[in-house]
Amino acid sequence: QVQLVESGGGLVQAGGSLRLSCAASGRAFSGYSMGWFRQAPGKEREFVAGISWSVSITNYGDSVKGRFTISRDNAKNTMYLQMNSLKPEDTAVYYCAADPRLMPDELPSGYSYWGQGTQVTVSS
Repeated sequence: QVQLVESGGGLVQAGGSLRLSCAASGRAFSGYSMGWFRQAPGKEREFVAGISWSVSITNYGDSVKGRFTISRDNAKNTMYLQMNSLKPEDTAVYYCAADPRLMPDELPSGYSYWGQGTQVTVSS
C-alpha cells in the first residue's frame, strides 16, 4: 500500500501562487508515476499534471499549461505542484495520485492510490 498526503492548499488572491506537496509513504515507491487532479463542486475530477518516476516525462492539462509546474523528489518520496498566475476557476480540491506505471495517465482510472485532497480557493 502507498499512502499519499497532500498539503499546501489555502486561500489566495487571483494572480497569486501556491505550492502543493504530496508526501508518499508505505511500500517502495520506485517506479511509480504520479499525478495531480482537481475537482470543483458539481464537476468531474480533472487532470492537472502528471510526472513519470524518472521525471523525464511530464504532461499537463490544457487549462494549466504555462502556469503550473509539476516536479518530484524521489529521495524524499514527495511530489510538488507549483501553481502560478492562479485564477478563480482554479478553485477546487486538489488530489495527488500514484500508480506503478511507466507513464503518467490523464485519466483518474489510471491510478491506484489517492490522497485525501487539499482545498485551493482563489478569490477574484
